[in-house]
Amino acid sequence: MSQFPSEIGPTTEAVIKASQRVTPEETDEVRHITFEVLDPAFQFVEGQSIGVVVPGPHDFGNAYHVRRYSIANAREIPLGTGVHLDVLVRRCFYLDEVSGERYAGVASNYLCDAKVGDKITINGPHLSPFKMPLDNRANLLMIGTGTGIAPFRAFAQLIYERRGDWKGQVRLYYGGHSGLDLMYANDESTDLADYYDDKTFNAFRALGSRPLETSSQALEQGLADNVADAWRLIQEPNTHVFLSGLGKVAKVFDKVMTEKAGSEDAWKGIKQKMIEDGRWSELIYD
Repeated sequence: MSQFPSEIGPTTEAVIKASQRVTPEETDEVRHITFEVLDPAFQFVEGQSIGVVVPGPHDFGNAYHVRRYSIANAREIPLGTGVHLDVLVRRCFYLDEVSGERYAGVASNYLCDAKVGDKITINGPHLSPFKMPLDNRANLLMIGTGTGIAPFRAFAQLIYERRGDWKGQVRLYYGGHSGLDLMYANDESTDLADYYDDKTFNAFRALGSRPLETSSQALEQGLADNVADAWRLIQEPNTHVFLSGLGKVAKVFDKVMTEKAGSEDAWKGIKQKMIEDGRWSELIYD
């Protein structure tokens, strides 16, 4: 029986099979963690997330803490003895604006400190706001920063490795303030490159040209540099847009598209039509 209250929903046990730091020591720590779930009833689809349940007690008397993470891999077919899940975790710290004290993020530090073989309680999988089209002729325009690229890795695996018959154009724009901040996708000779189809897939790394440039600023520049291609796809009725990452991602994309459209009203009209057609999806977090 679960030790956690019923309000967090059904839980299951996951075992950490691998945990690898994917950023250099001198930068923020981001880890690529692989879980194995042996419960045969646990299944997921690309784009979903899981909740990691951290046992307490925690601050303010909380008996547990739950944090969601997007699943960064596609389903395994055929199914094996266990279900494997990949997540990207950035070790987070928060600064109290009043006291100036620095606090460790509960779930991120819990996961980053966990060792291979440790058992973790998870819940979900949770429904995703992403609506992947069934038509393999659909174009996919994916825009994200930081660990927001996790679901896009799962999409790339799904359409190129698992299905292998995707005919639509696929574009991935992802940004960082330096090449070292692009997680494990910072080298196109590995990982995401394994799923490239040269005829349909292009990934655009948005690198900051100035030392203090943020990932959002770098993404804005990368989009602006390739706006003609993105704009061309948006004009096609079978193009689906996916935004994932910090809240500024959506603002950056709106800004670049507004400039290309010629006015804010023109872009709002195009965007609203895509939303009404079910071709616009966002997974935005603070």
